[in-house]
Amino acid sequence: MMPDVEETATGEESGWRAPHPRVVVAAAVFSLAVAVPAAIALARFLAGRGAAPDVIVAVAVAAALLVVGAATVYETARRRTTRYRLTDRRLELHSGIWTKEYRAVPRERVRSVDVTADPVRRALGLAVVKVGTGEKHASGGPAEITLDALAVTEAEELRGVLLGGRAERPDDGPLAELRWSWIRYAPLTVWTFVGGGLALGGLYKLLDTLGFEPGKSETVARAWEWLTATPWVTVPLLLAANALLGLVGATALYAESWGRYRLERRPGVLRLRRGLLTTRSLTLEERRLRGVAVTEPLLLRLGGGARVTAVATGLRKAEENETEEVAALTPPLPAREARRIASEVLGEELDPAGLRGHPRAARGRRVRRALAGAAALAAALGMLDAWTEWVPAWAWALPVLAVPAGWALAAEGYRSLGHGLTRRYLVTRSGAVRRRTVALDRSGIIGLTVSESLFQRRAGLVTVSATTAAGEGRYDVLDVGRDEGLRLARHAVPGLLEPFVEESG
Repeated sequence: MMPDVEETATGEESGWRAPHPRVVVAAAVFSLAVAVPAAIALARFLAGRGAAPDVIVAVAVAAALLVVGAATVYETARRRTTRYRLTDRRLELHSGIWTKEYRAVPRERVRSVDVTADPVRRALGLAVVKVGTGEKHASGGPAEITLDALAVTEAEELRGVLLGGRAERPDDGPLAELRWSWIRYAPLTVWTFVGGGLALGGLYKLLDTLGFEPGKSETVARAWEWLTATPWVTVPLLLAANALLGLVGATALYAESWGRYRLERRPGVLRLRRGLLTTRSLTLEERRLRGVAVTEPLLLRLGGGARVTAVATGLRKAEENETEEVAALTPPLPAREARRIASEVLGEELDPAGLRGHPRAARGRRVRRALAGAAALAAALGMLDAWTEWVPAWAWALPVLAVPAGWALAAEGYRSLGHGLTRRYLVTRSGAVRRRTVALDRSGIIGLTVSESLFQRRAGLVTVSATTAAGEGRYDVLDVGRDEGLRLARHAVPGLLEPFVEESG
């Protein structure tokens, strides 16, 4: 247990601990994802060569056991060469089978502790702990330590020790908890329309890898013949089936990712828990929080929804197998609820209605860009038709439709523009397809840039960019009036731009 670690950590050569022994069992279970398809493919190959059934079964089972055995041996070796310890000053990790690696994170630089457990590790009582600092390692990657895998109780105690026990103190009540009525926002994503096709494509590729050759199937050939014979019937049916499959997938993904969601504030930290099958728990120090962003993608905005993400230092990057942003504080939920949660996190009311609008010249810039895009599309079709004579007649409808669509997006983009200053925050809003309202802590702004392009100069507009060590690192107030932009920059961080403004004046 962690008290033992603390007691033995005072000696430089003591206190080293290994991952839990059940991590070897988890590796064996995970290897089945490779062992089973490999055995099936090998069995089909042998069957095609006329091998006897008993030989096929024996060879396939032997191949599967070989894969599982190799994974077990590797994980055993990895566990035997992996050690970590927590001292009074740092968290240390020794790892590596062939190449030894040593990593250490000073305890005072710990910014976040992320605890996750997929269904396999969860069934075995294990969890993965990722400790982040928000800095860069000498190799160029993030300076973080991943401990795979610890007992759940050990992981939770390690989190509490690294955060000074604050993560274990009683919370002040939840800022938000999941309401299953929010699941109605799950389909309001582009993946609902393309997810079904991607899933079928992945299934086709998997079957082809296993040797089933779906492209040569008589059933597939008949289906393709039926599809091409009556496209006015089959194409709408396929689109509807794709949307239905995407709808089911998006809903299931929402339930798995955000089931049992709870966001709470403990003394000095924000703690988020979520996950129906794979549990995820993120603890973030509030002193590392530099603001929040309320994001409203077009489809979600049309449905009256939004989501909240943190602008903070020390958050790791999302991995390939993760479907949600690491900085996400909420699932898609009603916009009013998103603004309430954002205000609770900030400690100030976030009211987009109180933001200042931007000059009409900003709308003109967006309209001209939309019309230029439609003209470029028409010119591209014209050149393609002149060179190849391939362009069908219906394709010319695309640049025609692009004009009203672009005009509408330009108007929406202009309506989305806004900015403001509160006692603690610089607030900026922009985006037509993906509208985002960002409240950035003024004390965390380390630089301000006022820039103007040639076209902005003619329109009397500038862009004010605030630089911070958190989140994306830079947040823009787009196309604001020149005088208003200079005033905003001067008041956002008093004293930062005065010398340059005086010189220019």
